[in-house]
Amino acid sequence: METPKKITVAIVLLNWNGKEWLERFLPYLIKYSKKYIIYIADNDSSDKSLQFVRNNYPNIKIIVNDDNYGYAKGYNNALKSIDAEYFVLINSDVEVTKDWIDPMLNIMNSNHNIAACQPKILDYYNRNYFEYAGASGGYIDILGYPFCRGRILNEIEKDDGQYNDVKEIFWATGACFIIRKKYFNEVGGFDEDFFAHQEEIDLCWRLQNLGYNIVVEPKSVVYHVGGGTLDYKSQFKTYLNFRNNLFMLFKNLPLIHLVFLFPIRLLLDGIAGLILLVKKNGFNNVFAIIKAHISFYYFLPSLIKKRRKIKHLYFPKGMIRNSILYKNKILKINKFSDI
Repeated sequence: METPKKITVAIVLLNWNGKEWLERFLPYLIKYSKKYIIYIADNDSSDKSLQFVRNNYPNIKIIVNDDNYGYAKGYNNALKSIDAEYFVLINSDVEVTKDWIDPMLNIMNSNHNIAACQPKILDYYNRNYFEYAGASGGYIDILGYPFCRGRILNEIEKDDGQYNDVKEIFWATGACFIIRKKYFNEVGGFDEDFFAHQEEIDLCWRLQNLGYNIVVEPKSVVYHVGGGTLDYKSQFKTYLNFRNNLFMLFKNLPLIHLVFLFPIRLLLDGIAGLILLVKKNGFNNVFAIIKAHISFYYFLPSLIKKRRKIKHLYFPKGMIRNSILYKNKILKINKFSDI
């Protein structure tokens, strides 16, 4: 029997009850990705989204998970069955544009030390502005708070072309990025204990710890709805973000940095809880933060085992040596270019 030809690029869209987004955005993905094979990795959807795909787009390949495994395990399971040099991972609530893959692929092919690359992420509803989850490349501060070129905490910048240069970054957004299968497998893929949120930052951090580079290529542009699967105000999302940030820091920080950081983060998480308490549904979010910390301590034995397997790098590219909270809240800096 003839050996199947290896696919160079596989586009893999993770879906969970995303029929509304598939109806809206699959036509763009198909129109602007004709050179590549598209996969739907489905997390046991119940909204007839797979029936919609099979009836309207029979050429799209479908991989069905037997449960909702979230982003991390959902992708890990699906990618095991796909043979490709590159994976392009994309959310169901993303609108792609003409020639969106090629600029990223050219960057990847130009330097084999680059493990992953993201496009410029703009807001689907406010199309002249960056989108929260990635903007023009992800960064992290010394206290472990993620931010972006184009988004400082909750301050979103207008896109005036100020971040159109290719740049090495700390993390590529899980909303849409390309990654080498070889390096993805080398670090063991996504950490499935994360379920969803910040698992892509953890992945990129582990890649950087091995000496690989993460970049953004703004010639590639996509538009992201954001919160399409899990609303920004969700208590579960608050829980995941606080818990997973602790997971990520404990695993990847050098010991000296970790010992210095954790007492500060405990204090800052407590302050965040007090701030949320005065807001609508604040008690639910405070409970989510408390639950996140309890879960972190529960997972400590497994986190220690994971930490022992990771090479820890001091100040990877894209980690700033000061606090983004201080710069934004005290110095009133709300543009990445002013940092």
